[in-house]
Amino acid sequence: MDRPIQRQAPPLTRRRRLLVLGICSLSLLIVGLDTTIVNVALPAIHSSLHASLSGLQWTVDAYTLVLASLLMLAGSTADRVGRRRTFQTGLVVFSLGSLLCALAPTLGFLITARVVQAVGGAMLNPVAMSIVRNVFEDPRERAQAIGVWGGVFGLSLALGPIVGGVLVSSLGWRSVFLVNLPVGLVAIVLTALFVPESRAPRPRRLDPVGQVLVIVALASLTYAIIEGGQAGWLSPGIISLFVLSLASFGALIGYELRRDEPLLEVRFFRSAPFSGASAIAVCLFAAMGGFLFLTTLYLQNVRGLSPFHAGLYMLPMAGMTLVFAPVSGRLVGRFGSRPSLLVGGVALVVSALMLTRLRASTPTGYLLVAYLIFGLGSGLLNPPITNTAVSGMPPAQAGVAAAVASTSRQVGMTLGVAVVGAVAGGGVAGLRLGPAFALASHAGWWIITGLGVAVLVLGIVTTTQWALRTASDTAARLLAVSPASVYAHKVASG
Repeated sequence: MDRPIQRQAPPLTRRRRLLVLGICSLSLLIVGLDTTIVNVALPAIHSSLHASLSGLQWTVDAYTLVLASLLMLAGSTADRVGRRRTFQTGLVVFSLGSLLCALAPTLGFLITARVVQAVGGAMLNPVAMSIVRNVFEDPRERAQAIGVWGGVFGLSLALGPIVGGVLVSSLGWRSVFLVNLPVGLVAIVLTALFVPESRAPRPRRLDPVGQVLVIVALASLTYAIIEGGQAGWLSPGIISLFVLSLASFGALIGYELRRDEPLLEVRFFRSAPFSGASAIAVCLFAAMGGFLFLTTLYLQNVRGLSPFHAGLYMLPMAGMTLVFAPVSGRLVGRFGSRPSLLVGGVALVVSALMLTRLRASTPTGYLLVAYLIFGLGSGLLNPPITNTAVSGMPPAQAGVAAAVASTSRQVGMTLGVAVVGAVAGGGVAGLRLGPAFALASHAGWWIITGLGVAVLVLGIVTTTQWALRTASDTAARLLAVSPASVYAHKVASG
């Protein structure tokens, strides 16, 4: 039976489109703020709830892990049931999770509430991007809107340390979650009033088996890394979790290759730029997750700074990210991705190498220079990731490719906190996080240095002529086997 033809809604006025962009950017702001704000609050949570280092890792990773697992599912669900409806549901769930976090009496309750937050957060950013792409039909206007979207992410990084520091110092760590409530409520009302409903003409089929395999693979890997130091890396339980994760990843690849509309389009990875962009996203955000985790604990637990002053110390990194992200976007538009990837990779390596010499008495000027250089690297590297991922892809596949890149960012953040925290945690005992943590963090900074080297190498390899040819070949294969082309072939053949 043919589907009923939906009437085309009249185009929105420019003022209405900008208002929709503002509402969608608001969701990105609160989800982005939540990452950096919570990092600033970790030492206070450590003292208030008597959390171990692994407990602090779970406070961050429970959020990023669930976010990474559900991003692609949220996008396909929104295409099917309605983007505005999914977006509103995400705002409600995220706000409810924030309230539960603020009321948490124990660490376990807090981690569970962070999971609820992440379920809501997964419905916000990818869905909001789909709304923006649908509302801004003119390619030039859409590019400008996406540029504003990227700038809001930088703004959330810049505001996080300061806002978090002020809130924790004046009102306590619970306030960093309560601040989401008024913003969430305003966004819910504005969405109902001004954001139009939209659906995909041909929504992708849901893939419950693939979704379960993604969750099992990521969750078992993260748990094994975080708890391996305490339980023993060679203990039967930890080894079993690593085996389960590997088996789940293998099963996921085999299963997705057999589906016409998979949750994870494995064929994308035949494109060297796409594979490289995904790997760079994992490495960059693993480095960023490790940087935020180590730096927050070092500044407050080793140097004895208040949350507010720790936020001020981290502001140079966030400020450089905010300033150089749009600069990098213009560089990518004029010269391609390679210059931003190479300079950003070098900056990441230099900054991490400087921090491998960290001591409790390291001069403030030395720290700020290292943080500035790290911010330069992250600011230059983030814009080319999405551009490199979608370069050469068919337009119909660009949204899915961008969603995989976004998922790679969250996977990287999760693994960065897990790995760097586990390695640094090997040098401290139990609940004590004092001056010894400065020396214990050196191994973590060496890992971040290695991640910077990986970004540098991948930036060179994935921008060669050979890499661009693999992208073109992959695009041609995807066009040949896409659901639309298969449908057209069936119609033509009767």
